[in-house]
Amino acid sequence: MKQTMFRWLALGALLALVSACSEKDAQQLANKALQHGGKALAEHAEKLIREATGQLTGELSGSSSGSVPDNVPLVNGTKAVGHRDFAGAKRVLPRLYSGMEVTFYCGCDYHDKTIDQRSCGFKPRKNAARAARLEWEHIVPAWVLGHQRQCWKNGGRKNCADNDRVFARAEGDLVNLVPAIGEVNADRSNYSFSAWQRGNPHPQYGQCPMIIDSKMKKVQPPEPIRGRIARIYLYMHQTYALRMSRQDSQLMCAWSREHPVDDWELRRNKRIRALQGSDNPFVTDPQQVERFCQAALA
Repeated sequence: MKQTMFRWLALGALLALVSACSEKDAQQLANKALQHGGKALAEHAEKLIREATGQLTGELSGSSSGSVPDNVPLVNGTKAVGHRDFAGAKRVLPRLYSGMEVTFYCGCDYHDKTIDQRSCGFKPRKNAARAARLEWEHIVPAWVLGHQRQCWKNGGRKNCADNDRVFARAEGDLVNLVPAIGEVNADRSNYSFSAWQRGNPHPQYGQCPMIIDSKMKKVQPPEPIRGRIARIYLYMHQTYALRMSRQDSQLMCAWSREHPVDDWELRRNKRIRALQGSDNPFVTDPQQVERFCQAALA
């Protein structure tokens, strides 16, 4: 009897959302509230309303920016604290990774913009010039960040960077940027992550265990960094209300559970907060992953 009463209280608190949500969505929100028990029901229901209202506002306005408003301010300069566009991000990324100068996918040492290929046994696949230099890689590709936005339809990435502040913020979000070998960055393109074989039976880059299949348009990253990738993906998709297929959600949730937060992530996250004013809560609060995955895979 008590549980039934709580269910109706939850549904009542969420009644304002019913007109904009499907019945299934409303029920899921109510069930989430019930999981927290009667004592915390009202407080949790308010939180759900704030979250869902922010998501609905973005959907109803035709924006995919989630809780990020269209007039979001971006900071300039290397000493300012806040979100930057991609050009601004590149000016502070060397400081973010100071003392951590190792490429993300292949584990090669680098200095300034030069890759030490011998440090990791890297061998260029095709483009030796680009393989010799460092580039800043978007874990969630810029294409994913922008292709659903009107600015992209009207002029592609450059138009979005110049005229869409939400895209500019997403493109320069420090959480999503890692150091990578230029050739690997180019080969990865906007392909999605996956896993389809064990080990590295057909090495493309010497001893680097990164596998890129241009025919499938899939990338298999080394196992030790899969949890890092997953938590970055979850952050970007939640922060900017990006679409994620059920298959991708299952993969990222599995990777995050199989590969817990490591010292590299914690150190990097602390520096991102100092530079950007915010960090990745999926790194600092493991329960964030469980809440996201329960909702995404319900």
